Amino acid sequence: MATKKKEVVEVKKEVAAVEAVAKETEKKAEKVVEKAAKAVKAEKAPAEKKVAAAAKKVVKKAEKAVDTAAKKVAKTVKKAETKDAKAEVVLQFAGAEFKMAAVLEAAKKDYAANNTAALKTITLYVKPEDGAAYYVANGDITGKVNL
Repeated sequence: MATKKKEVVEVKKEVAAVEAVAKETEKKAEKVVEKAAKAVKAEKAPAEKKVAAAAKKVVKKAEKAVDTAAKKVAKTVKKAETKDAKAEVVLQFAGAEFKMAAVLEAAKKDYAANNTAALKTITLYVKPEDGAAYYVANGDITGKVNL
């Protein structure tokens, strides 16, 4: 879960970077337009309108590219945030309900009560017909908890 939050933070940083590049590109384009306009005015040529129109097209293309990139990043952020949704597994059997998170916690507690080695891995096997869940911890230690 922490990894997904890091992904969201990284994607948000990318969005900020894209926005900064967009602003910088827009400023550069405005400077180019101003410089071209000054050069044209100095020569008093009718090309001023053509240069300004061309510069505006360049700015619009740059803005469009930045908007597209920002939308893609926003979609990625939304997907990353959606993946952090909370989930719960409930087993229903013979008119009873068993929350799997509670069963897993009971298995971990049972392991800790009966073993001194640190718990690295645990696999849970739920058998509602037995009214029990069996576990294998660290690949070789077995145990049982009642549902």
